[in-house]
Amino acid sequence: MMCKIITVVAFIILAPFIGGLLDGIDRKLSARMQGRKGPSVLQPFYDLKKLFDKQFLSVNKMQLFMVISYLIFMIVTGAMFFAGMDLLMCFFVLSTVVMFLILASSSTHSPFASIGTHREMMQMMSYEPMVLLTAIGFYLATGSFKVEDIIKMDKPAIIMLPGFFLGFVYILTIKFRKSPFDLSASHHAHQEIVRGITVEMVGPEFALTTLAEWYEYVFLLGIVGLFFVNSNPISYVVAVVVAFAAFFLEILIDNTSARVKWQLMFKLTWIISLVCGGVNLLILEYMR
Repeated sequence: MMCKIITVVAFIILAPFIGGLLDGIDRKLSARMQGRKGPSVLQPFYDLKKLFDKQFLSVNKMQLFMVISYLIFMIVTGAMFFAGMDLLMCFFVLSTVVMFLILASSSTHSPFASIGTHREMMQMMSYEPMVLLTAIGFYLATGSFKVEDIIKMDKPAIIMLPGFFLGFVYILTIKFRKSPFDLSASHHAHQEIVRGITVEMVGPEFALTTLAEWYEYVFLLGIVGLFFVNSNPISYVVAVVVAFAAFFLEILIDNTSARVKWQLMFKLTWIISLVCGGVNLLILEYMR
């Protein structure tokens, strides 16, 4: 129990720093890929401080409540995962987290936020099947939804779940809001709908949203690492390396791809989910 408490506290304290560094590395590598020098890897922290120093403005009380709820439940999702709790429940709570962001955006009645909201819901419909299939895959491979049971296995889950791993890494492009699937909240200010779903969030309110995204980075990369973690201590090092490699891959895809329409995103994501997840699921069922 004490170990779980320490792990949860470590996640709550360290995840924003890890997420901020990942954001800084993202900016630096993206700049290098585009032939620019780029900002310092610490620039996201300077930006966050600047946002918190601004005047606290909110379109309405409902938006502020939803943004705070978005951050709190994102922290809860990650805390549940790193406490070794039910993986399926973590994914259900994650879906609820996204709904808080959608409600926060839709409460502003902004036309740009409305566009972002609609696209966010389309993104959810695209990636949710693969998310749920991933949880099912871990259960079929290990006999448990609990993270603490999965990491105690003698062999890494990736041996039995290669299709689920490929499918999950594929949908990370949507979850990280990277091209070609950054439809609802572009991270590049010069593109189409500016920030879309977060366009009406300014100052400390936008800072809270940014913090929630950093917590989500760590949680999602934790899922990537879960495919490789097992009873062997060395597997944790392997998991960290693979997680960072997956993050680098998303940056590379972001800088080499143009945004697609939501129809193509939906079609491609479901095809990948059915092919990678579905085939792997049938193989696991056959092996049982």
